[in-house]
Amino acid sequence: MSPTAATLEPTTAAALGASVPRREGREKVTGAARYAAEQHLPLRAYAWPVPATVARGRITAVDTAGALALPGVLGVLTPYDAPRLGPSDDPTLQLLQDLRVPHRGWYVALAIADTLEEARAAATAVRVTYATEPHDVTLRAGHPGLYTPDEANGGYPAHREQGDPDAAFAEAPVRVDVRYSVPPLHNHAMEPHAATADWDAERGHLTVHDSCQGTTVVRGVLAGLFRLREDQITVLAEHVGGGFGSKGTPRPHVVLAVMATRYCGRPVTLALPRQHMAATVGHRAPTLHHLQLGARPDGTLTALTHEVTTHTSQVREFVEQAAVPARVMYAVRDSRTTHRVTALDVPTPSWMRAPGETPGMYALESAMDELADALGMDPVELRVRNDPATEPDSGRPFSSRHLVECLREGARRFGWAGRRPPRREGPLLIGAGMAAATYPVYIAPSGARAHARPDGSYLVEVNATDIGTGARTVMAQIAADALHVPLDAVSLAIGNSSLPPGPVAGGSTGTASWGWAVHDACTALTDRLARHEGPLPAAGLSASADTTQSAKQKSPYARHSFGAHFAEVQADTVTGEVRVRRLIGVFAAGRILNPRTARSQLIGGMVMGLGMALTEHSALDPAFGDFAERDLAAYHVPTNADVPAIEAHWIDEHDKHLNPMGSKGIGEIGIVGTAAAIGNAVCHATGRRLRELPLTPDRVLAALDAGPEAAGRAG
Repeated sequence: MSPTAATLEPTTAAALGASVPRREGREKVTGAARYAAEQHLPLRAYAWPVPATVARGRITAVDTAGALALPGVLGVLTPYDAPRLGPSDDPTLQLLQDLRVPHRGWYVALAIADTLEEARAAATAVRVTYATEPHDVTLRAGHPGLYTPDEANGGYPAHREQGDPDAAFAEAPVRVDVRYSVPPLHNHAMEPHAATADWDAERGHLTVHDSCQGTTVVRGVLAGLFRLREDQITVLAEHVGGGFGSKGTPRPHVVLAVMATRYCGRPVTLALPRQHMAATVGHRAPTLHHLQLGARPDGTLTALTHEVTTHTSQVREFVEQAAVPARVMYAVRDSRTTHRVTALDVPTPSWMRAPGETPGMYALESAMDELADALGMDPVELRVRNDPATEPDSGRPFSSRHLVECLREGARRFGWAGRRPPRREGPLLIGAGMAAATYPVYIAPSGARAHARPDGSYLVEVNATDIGTGARTVMAQIAADALHVPLDAVSLAIGNSSLPPGPVAGGSTGTASWGWAVHDACTALTDRLARHEGPLPAAGLSASADTTQSAKQKSPYARHSFGAHFAEVQADTVTGEVRVRRLIGVFAAGRILNPRTARSQLIGGMVMGLGMALTEHSALDPAFGDFAERDLAAYHVPTNADVPAIEAHWIDEHDKHLNPMGSKGIGEIGIVGTAAAIGNAVCHATGRRLRELPLTPDRVLAALDAGPEAAGRAG
């Protein structure tokens, strides 16, 4: 029957808050879901890029004769003959435009052929000659090129100072002065970066299937680079196999795929080999942390200094905002948080899950644990003692802050009360640790359109991107809730740049941003249906929403999510191996819209934090300027055998200062604090404080052999 005012009463339990399975789950597990590289278009060709083999220099010659002589080769593009690109704000996308080589792995040619194998063979046959220059890829605290930037990532001031932290630290009865380091880390999503581009010269239209976190921004960037109108481009991302930030902006693969299709006049697929990704699609920059904490004997913080040193590339400045969370967490009058950066001959760093908060909170929460030890105070109580009434940096009231509740509930579930001393089981040392977590609430403008059909069904359109988070499921729940209809009456169109524009799936902005627009469009449609008399016209009725004005209004409140992590670990005194036995997280992240997908996101973040703590790292070879770990055989992400039974819980949080759903982002809060909780547990178990991640067996054994004081100095 047609939707009328009579059908607008709720017919099922509220869609929001229900534990609903992912809508696309069956397609994914049966292989029916098609990703960017799986678009089987007629006459499709393939491209394979050629990375530079020197760390710095200039191209002096490119010999393509051998490649062009191979079977199936359609062409090889080089800086000498590639089409000239238009301007963009991202110089990492100015590919094949000049002869410079700013870092090893920078693309210097592109082979195009009938098949994937032929394209790869052609790329291998390209001969590039270089004039090399001295390079520097090593970050160190005293690097002569260090400077203080104006801003860190996210638009945060790089330097903030309140009061006189040096004097307050000098006068503090209890002091901790420590240094930590986090190595380069890589996103390594399951689906490598890939694009299938198809240029229709007759229509003057470009269609691109891209593995990205937002098609709206990809379309805009491609329009500028290739001097096309945006209405000449359609970018599609129906299914994306993860991103963790590395697909948040257009990457070289999509630019080269478009360049190739315009060159050969055929659809072209370019899927990056995993070995290229370390140098091509961004990484979490290494960070060196210097923290000073001063406190009274009762645990009240009197001084806090967090100084971060990191690297960026010669191509584009990106500064990991790792000192920023210290501006949010604890009540302290005298503080300094600052960033120093040096431009090295390295690939450009970029976003990786919870940029800033992940490495910054590892260092801060480890230092807080050291302060608790110095005070002889329970680490949970130390954090409770210093919980601020307002945001320390801005003085704004929190829209909601339930960190203390997370700490108390996590301690209860973990059995933290009266944490017993570390114990020994044969060669195994057992200990427990905890850490707090935070992540800001971001909301970006979005559009949405809702359509009521005469058959009683509804179509909701929003250019959201589901990178495996369950976004299309939750958007349908928001729509059904606002329309007052059963969930199965709502279909959803996402992942298409022709739809009402939406922001990228990054920064935990997705649901809060797209969902707000979906809610408003569906509410407007509900009102329109209520005023409509009689059956719907054959074309149905529609309503649209644009949250630009609402989302851009500066909130008078400081809006953040919070959480608490608790870990139990075992350290093997024979092998040095650390294993996590238990891991529990409790979070305050607004209204949880779908417990099933939310728990999946939180647990996924905690697993990623476990990898950061114990196994994941990349090392820059100083001689060759290359990342040594370039695949999943060398870069060790956690597997099933590494992961214990993980529990993710949350506090029922009602925050009316967010969006119509009352939701906060949950994609990133799960990783923040996990590494610190595990590191603190290892210290509790072994009596040794390791201050350099990851906590690999060689480092653990060295610390055990060196003794407590030496281990602390070595870290």
